[in-house]
Amino acid sequence: MSLRDLLRTSWRGASANKLRAILTMLGIIIGVASVIAMLALGNGARAAVEARFRSLGANQVQISEAMSFNDGQIEQAGEILSYEDGLLMSEGADMVDHVDMSIGASGKARFGRATLDIQISGVTANAPENLATAGQVQPVGWSEGVAFTMNDLLADGRFFTPAEVLEKAPVCVIGWQTAIDLFGGDGPIGQMIRVNRSRCEVIGLITELESVDESERYRSDPNSILFMPISTVIDLFYEEEPSVQITAYVTDESRMDEAKSQIKEYLRERHKIEPDSEGEYIDDFNLTTRKDILGAQQEAANTFSLLLAAMATVSLIVGGIGIMNVMLVSVTERTREVGVRMAVGARSLDIILQFLLEAILISVGGGLVGVVMGILSIPLAASLNQGMALLEPASIPLALAVSIVVGVLFGIYPALRAARLDPIEALRYE
Repeated sequence: MSLRDLLRTSWRGASANKLRAILTMLGIIIGVASVIAMLALGNGARAAVEARFRSLGANQVQISEAMSFNDGQIEQAGEILSYEDGLLMSEGADMVDHVDMSIGASGKARFGRATLDIQISGVTANAPENLATAGQVQPVGWSEGVAFTMNDLLADGRFFTPAEVLEKAPVCVIGWQTAIDLFGGDGPIGQMIRVNRSRCEVIGLITELESVDESERYRSDPNSILFMPISTVIDLFYEEEPSVQITAYVTDESRMDEAKSQIKEYLRERHKIEPDSEGEYIDDFNLTTRKDILGAQQEAANTFSLLLAAMATVSLIVGGIGIMNVMLVSVTERTREVGVRMAVGARSLDIILQFLLEAILISVGGGLVGVVMGILSIPLAASLNQGMALLEPASIPLALAVSIVVGVLFGIYPALRAARLDPIEALRYE
């Protein structure tokens, strides 16, 4: 029997009872659609995490305090990360090019009769560059995907210098909304404002900003800000030495492990951390790089993928069992037909291929419908997952290949059973 005749006979057999064939496809349709939708969710989640940590460059090391649990309370594990820890780090660790630090404080800003409760950011002189490369905010109306620089962030004036940071200079840079609240339509550059009880000269104005993520634009206002040198904020707002956030920039990202070792040795010496009896160090700080974060994210993504694969496998097995059940019923119903075919010269291979192709046609038909439903369900999945769902192109051929395999695996037994029928007994079957 030619391939064309086999396909025509198989198609006629598969479509003889359309309702039964459609119901049989449901398991495959659900399995394939869920595979495509779940892979899209996983792909979107990975893209969101990578975008979130894109600001942490390949040459950066985030340094944070280690925390511990004590009587159900989270406590600091050792000494704080001080301003001096960051200030002297490039001298104590040769592979550290420079260090950025930041700290926050709440206060009141006053100019004339205008008074404003504001969150103050104490930062180093590289803060605008970090803001420009973080990928979290952009100037209002900025073209998506177009890079911008520190100069694009400044509407007027300048940012403070490293020397002004070291000198605890009473200067500040304010955001767009802060300028409107304090000065109305007047130019703020060169004006003296009071931050709490201390005088501060406004030397710069940040242009109007908006969040890159549209869903965040209604949750926070990046324009109600006030930057001051971190040394000035510590001097004005803290009676005791506070803990600061530190980011170290290494000179050679290909030697990141060596740089991290230098930073550890430097901080252990600063914090007087000695090895225990087994030669192990119990550090009171944590070092995190982009590689560490993406590695942990990749492990979580792999675990998530295994879970999705298990769920999809169960759906496809259920669909395959449905195909096998229907094909066994079909063999029983068409026993006499099989006997007639054998009587007129059909080989066992012809019978096997006929019923196997019927199972594959049902499975592939369900796979095609499942692919369409899976693609159409991605916008719905994205809306339920904060817009995080991206179609994985490789999932479409993968889903179709799996549907073919399911058709073969679960169609082979009914096909063999049909081929093993005795022609005489089959002809006598009623």
